[in-house]
Amino acid sequence: MVKCKDDTYYTGATNDLKHRLQQHNLGKGAKYTRARKPVKLIYSEECADRSVALKRECAIKKLTRQQKEELI
Repeated sequence: MVKCKDDTYYTGATNDLKHRLQQHNLGKGAKYTRARKPVKLIYSEECADRSVALKRECAIKKLTRQQKEELI
């Protein structure tokens, strides 16, 4: 999960966290983060495989802002 310049959170899944964070900050990441850069990594989890990671991403996206802040 990254925190955007406008204090919003963006959640995604990747197998190369450092590279993906760099993409977001270069404006080559998700459309959402392009207008809200720079972004800062605030939370990450390592998952067994991509399927598990995508399910976890979906679950985190359903959390309220307060629940996300408690997770951090």
